[in-house]
Amino acid sequence: MQRNTIIAMVIVAIVIVAISLIALQFARPVGGELKIAGSTTVLPITQECARLYMEKVCPCTRISVSGGGSGTGIQLVGDGLIDIGAASRDLKPSELDQWPDLQPVAIGKDSVAIIVHPSNPIDDLTLEQIAQIFAGDITNWSNVGGEDAPINLITREEGSGTRGIFEEKVMESFGKEIAGEALVKTSNGEVRAIVATDDNSMAYLSLGYVDGTLKAISIGGIEATIENVLSEDYPIIRTLWLITKGTPNTLAQSFIDFVLSDEGQQVVEELGYTKVE
Repeated sequence: MQRNTIIAMVIVAIVIVAISLIALQFARPVGGELKIAGSTTVLPITQECARLYMEKVCPCTRISVSGGGSGTGIQLVGDGLIDIGAASRDLKPSELDQWPDLQPVAIGKDSVAIIVHPSNPIDDLTLEQIAQIFAGDITNWSNVGGEDAPINLITREEGSGTRGIFEEKVMESFGKEIAGEALVKTSNGEVRAIVATDDNSMAYLSLGYVDGTLKAISIGGIEATIENVLSEDYPIIRTLWLITKGTPNTLAQSFIDFVLSDEGQQVVEELGYTKVE
């Protein structure tokens, strides 16, 4: 009798261990490779979250992250060449027509700051003045209260989410287009590097990239701050997205969940963006 009891207890113990191992297997994110590309605005977020995910959540996962711009990220994920596309603008109707199964998930908010060199005495411009400058209607800083010097314009490439929201919120509001003479750069980092070394430059840049080497000017007296983004007082605000083609696979969903977790959203805030509510 005692022997049968011991055998029964051993069997129960084995079953419990087996169930626990099975449960752990299903709970643990599967390993594998994840490819993410797109917006250079979202890039710092995906890079840091990928590092933390591989370090803390699933070391057996390999995540590759690259930029290229929002349009590139959307196209690559739409064509099934990557697992997650990153975008700093909303999907266009034409993109949804081409890839109707795209599924965007909001992971944060950002604003586009108007930036100049720190030595520039200009601290505030109206939205219309900014549109006139980027359209080439105003070409000298003296015309807006600055020194007698030419305004050197820097813009982003076509397809950039940062350029898209700037055109929508600033240029299109006054029926204007960005001047062809503007110097075109393909990343926020390149824009920042140029403005930081050119006293007469002016550009637009994701707020998350603004540091002590630049000066973000106010628009109509409203500063480009996280507080003004949250209150929606600042006029150039956008949502940051991670996009999959159809329902994400297990690994992609696990990564998106991590970005939306408390730890992931802390990364969003630490990098100068605004977390989703």
